[in-house]
Amino acid sequence: MNQLASHSPWRSALQGVREAIPLLGGYIPVALSFGLVASQAGFSTLEATAISALIYAGASQFLFVGMIATGAPLWLVVAMTLLINVRHVVYGPNLAGLLPRSRHWPWLMHGLTDQVFALALTRLPQLPDAKRFSWFVGASLLAWGAWIVGTSVGATAGGAFTARWPLLGEIMPFALPALFLTMVAPRFTDKRWAAAMGCAILAALGLTLSGWSNVAIPLAAACGALCFYMVKFQTRRRTS
Repeated sequence: MNQLASHSPWRSALQGVREAIPLLGGYIPVALSFGLVASQAGFSTLEATAISALIYAGASQFLFVGMIATGAPLWLVVAMTLLINVRHVVYGPNLAGLLPRSRHWPWLMHGLTDQVFALALTRLPQLPDAKRFSWFVGASLLAWGAWIVGTSVGATAGGAFTARWPLLGEIMPFALPALFLTMVAPRFTDKRWAAAMGCAILAALGLTLSGWSNVAIPLAAACGALCFYMVKFQTRRRTS
């Protein structure tokens, strides 16, 4: 009986919520920043909140708002948003082997983000099979809810905050790059990852300076991925 109680879906979901709370330290500042950027670009609070609820794609949302504000064609906006999110094609198969089959996955796929993926990839192998689905539901719903609320607050009160503390308006747009930097920084200790990320950084800089800023991110990511799979370092064996 105790074993069945420990595998209660509600308890597993609450465990996912608790373990996803540290993610909010990155989600909330970025969501506030997006809400502020969206309102400055002419979007209403309702529109900004709807973008976060329906698109829910972090960097793609900033790109989406920026391109719409500059009058880019809708087909290009959609294409670029999908291109940046193509990384989820890699995320899904990596998690599929750790999660049970369920008819609810078409809905829950919406909750898969970079941070949720990183947390799930670490925690799911440590959990019993019976807990994994509910754990993922709890973790992803917390992240999604925090992102929506943060966007709404940023769009509503972001202007007032930045008017009172102008420096805040300069700092907040850096929240998204800082969040991704904290995720990738530990990988620089590995030679293969360092080479791939260095290649991506150089490609992004080169494309941006060449006037290809609209496609710099996805093309640089592709260059980094190519470098990762092509470059291999052999470990030297010590001889006595």
